[in-house]
Amino acid sequence: MKKLTLFASFSLVFFSCNNTNQPIASDVSSLDLKRGDIVSCSPQDGESFGTVAFHASVPSDLRNDFNIAIALLHSFEYDESEKMFAKVIDKAPDCAMAYWGVAMSNFHPLWTPPSRPELQKGTQAIQIARSIKNKTKRESDYIEAIAKFYEKADQLDHRSRVLNFEKAMEGVYESYPDDIEAKIFYALALNTAADLSDKTYTKQRKAFGLLNPIFQQNPLHPGIAHYIIHNMDNPELAALALPAARKYASIAPSSAHAQHMPSHIFIRLGLWDEGTKSNLDAVASAQCYAEKAQIKGHWDEELHGLDYLVYCYLQNNQDALAKQQLDYLQTINDVTPSNFKVAYAFAAIPARYALERKDWKQAADLKIHPVNFQWKDFPWQKSIFHFTRVLGNVHLNNVLAAEKELDTLKTLYDALKDQKNKADEAAQVAVQIKAAEAWIQYKKGNNEKALALMEAAANSEDGSEKHPVTPGPVIPARELLGEMLLEMNQPSLAVNAFEQDLKLHANRRNGKIGLQMAKEKAN
Repeated sequence: MKKLTLFASFSLVFFSCNNTNQPIASDVSSLDLKRGDIVSCSPQDGESFGTVAFHASVPSDLRNDFNIAIALLHSFEYDESEKMFAKVIDKAPDCAMAYWGVAMSNFHPLWTPPSRPELQKGTQAIQIARSIKNKTKRESDYIEAIAKFYEKADQLDHRSRVLNFEKAMEGVYESYPDDIEAKIFYALALNTAADLSDKTYTKQRKAFGLLNPIFQQNPLHPGIAHYIIHNMDNPELAALALPAARKYASIAPSSAHAQHMPSHIFIRLGLWDEGTKSNLDAVASAQCYAEKAQIKGHWDEELHGLDYLVYCYLQNNQDALAKQQLDYLQTINDVTPSNFKVAYAFAAIPARYALERKDWKQAADLKIHPVNFQWKDFPWQKSIFHFTRVLGNVHLNNVLAAEKELDTLKTLYDALKDQKNKADEAAQVAVQIKAAEAWIQYKKGNNEKALALMEAAANSEDGSEKHPVTPGPVIPARELLGEMLLEMNQPSLAVNAFEQDLKLHANRRNGKIGLQMAKEKAN
């Protein structure tokens, strides 16, 4: 393994790990921790994840390993982070904060909620950490904060436990105002707990207020840059995160996620060239990771990067390059893990390629790939195929075929609406249903009803925030409204629709084309 590089400075380190306070070996063994060498891919010599100095009760010979684990945690490299915390546990099983790290590695906020085995592992790690008596009050507070997420997992839903974690981390931050890591993890908690329908972005603004001043003082800390990007990942605030976006990849070049994450801001601002480079690097890093880790098939981070890459290509009028990536996607069948972002990429990439180019025949005939994927577990992602078929068929005047696809959309919505932690996904499908109904009504000649439905869809979509997994809707509802108004020969109203849409989806190709056409007709 290449040498791991992580620069860390310690001004205050407490030592409490000793052989008189060790947990029972069977308890540690039952955690079934991930172990092994760190797997990463970096464009430069050596491996670097940034600069972290987390003050904790760690033996001097394990401080660097512990801080590498923290740095990996901050870049959402959860498997690798757990490996490093396991390394500390294997050598110093009475270090309470290493178990805290295991619990944090199985939480993965902003992604899909932990699975049952992950919840069990996190809960067990907390129980062991609590049993270790020789730890500081500050360390106990950190442990109890993440414990609030795992407590009553069989009684409280994911959202409620996320809010409990946020409140507990607020207490840690207030108790230790000079603790930089407390500020950083509290900012993450704020983002995790943010309400996607809150257009004042109260929690995100608060997080930025915590992070931006310390970013100037700690420009190589991966978590600060990363969480600035996540908290500012919205149309109104994205410009504030541009310095962090342009820095993060170089802070943690060994993290595939760190290569990809800046593109969230680049896409928000319509910076297609920068978004393209970011995801070319991320995809290459993910492919390298899959090879080194001996993953069966492809790694999920590769497909996530491909989705963003295709989006950038299409917006930048590089359709041939987008087609190359689509063709490549069609050769992929096995991805590890097969999760929500893999399902999204499989659905969104071909849908975007057809819809952005207005190839209605291709949209109407869109095939689900791969056919052996567990689509029943991902109704929102599967709905993208059927929504694309609706738009394809209505533009080809195949109203009956469009109505059949609409019925499938409604079935998928029913599968989502009553599921815990799926409200945001159900809302996305509800927008698709309204938009689909609008275009069907338009093709039937019911213009007034069509506009009412399309405006309702646009208002619903504008009133919520996009899911973090996606660079944006496969086609924005307000852009569809503008196109409908153009077809109805109402160019002045279409101008307004396109202008509003471009404020939310900066520099979109079809938004700009539609706006120009509407202005020409209006004049």
